[in-house]
Amino acid sequence: MIQSILVLGAGSAGLLAALTLKRKLPAIDVRIVRSLEIGTIGVGEGTTTNFPHHLFNHLGIDRAAFYKRAEPTWKLGIRFLWGPRRHFDYSFVKQLDLRWPDLPRSNGFYCEDEFGWMNQAGALMDHDKVFARHPQTGGPDIQEWYGFHIENRKLIETLEIGAREAGIEIIEGTVDEVELGSKGVERVHLKDGRSLEANLFIDASGFRSELLGKALEEPYVSYDKSLFCDRAVVGGWERTREPILPYTTAETMDAGWSWQIEHEHHINRGYVYCSGAISDDDAAAEFRCKNPKLPESMRIVKFRSGRYQRMWVDNVVAIGNSGGFVEPLEATALMVVCAECQAIVETLTESGLNPTGTMRDFYNRYVVACWDEIRDFLALHYKLNTRLDTPFWLQCREDTELSRLDPFLEFYAENGPSGLGRYSLPQRTESNFGLEGWLVMMVGNCVPYRGRHFAAKEERLVWGRRQAEFAMNAQRGFDVRQALACVRDPRWRWNASGVNPSNVPAPVPRRQDASAAPIPSVAFA
Repeated sequence: MIQSILVLGAGSAGLLAALTLKRKLPAIDVRIVRSLEIGTIGVGEGTTTNFPHHLFNHLGIDRAAFYKRAEPTWKLGIRFLWGPRRHFDYSFVKQLDLRWPDLPRSNGFYCEDEFGWMNQAGALMDHDKVFARHPQTGGPDIQEWYGFHIENRKLIETLEIGAREAGIEIIEGTVDEVELGSKGVERVHLKDGRSLEANLFIDASGFRSELLGKALEEPYVSYDKSLFCDRAVVGGWERTREPILPYTTAETMDAGWSWQIEHEHHINRGYVYCSGAISDDDAAAEFRCKNPKLPESMRIVKFRSGRYQRMWVDNVVAIGNSGGFVEPLEATALMVVCAECQAIVETLTESGLNPTGTMRDFYNRYVVACWDEIRDFLALHYKLNTRLDTPFWLQCREDTELSRLDPFLEFYAENGPSGLGRYSLPQRTESNFGLEGWLVMMVGNCVPYRGRHFAAKEERLVWGRRQAEFAMNAQRGFDVRQALACVRDPRWRWNASGVNPSNVPAPVPRRQDASAAPIPSVAFA
């Protein structure tokens, strides 16, 4: 019977795990071991929509307190400077796995020339706006289809406050020795001489994987046949007059790609690259050439892409980087952590806090499938990108291992962006990306197919009218600065769902600084 849980690690993964377990299973004693000797990677965090949903809907975290403490900005998706198009946007709302009722084919068949403005989120992204104007209040029309950009330090501070408020004890100390027994880990010994016991141990120790990898010696499964990048150079600068963009940017580089994450007062940049294709110095030089505002000194982060064979072994469950890691090309890190946390709670609840071997097997199958799908999805990004013909990208197009996707690629080559393509994917249910994500990569990268649809003039007119409507709403919308000013006004109130807070008059926000764009007038109800 699980009565006590010890979480090793107080980064975002450990804090989220502890907070989720305590909120959902309040009778269990949950403690965290935090080592001040061990730092975190500390880069900017980009999330998908499941992160705010996990915080606010699943855990019931107060929105107003979170926004005040963490100071996130909103993210509607990812802009890809990728493939033959100038760019294409992957929004958190369906664009391609969708058919408008007045057209005979799915949206993807109408995107050979242009990719964009297929939904309101996509049009907002293309106009650098984050929310449309609410038709009744005139304020930001906040929907559920957003993720966050959050500075790692602020996120950890906010989650730590939430953990303490939930009654979670945070123990300062560094693990010196792990004592094993018949059921897995018996106890951990700290450098100061203390010993800590628990029924269940959560390994959130990051790349070190102190319990699962080192102590239990679980075999590691490398993804190096599909994902060739193994390093990142990380930097950033304080924001001056740059607009706060409502999306993460993923830009093709000579030996990998670079991200741009938009914080309110800081721009976070990183270049993920393959050390076999470019040296650290040359990567830093290429990165600086693209970003002259970068500081003189930048950090090099080494990593390996892959996962452990199992994530739950005996009485140890690995969460986040201690169980697996892939580069942040689709902001999957916190997405996986939230999914793992929910799966642990469900497994413990269904087993009456007494998990059996088959329950652990269920958990491992679920999490392994999640990681392997992410590997395949990221590998597809590399396989399809024809933007550059450098040796690295030629190798990606030639050697990236994608055998699990052969049925899907064959189906697409014959039939194009049909909704029936979902039945050729290796993971048809419980997918993190759905058919939508795979179609965005195929259509966004202009992958050819034989079953083309030649749209009639009437279809093109319908398509154009719909795009024009989305574009008009986007032009009248709020950019990130303007929306932040609204939700920070003392008269602003979040409603229970956090969506369309039209029950509260939207305030007229004040200009925050001289560089801010003019704020649209906002009517009181």
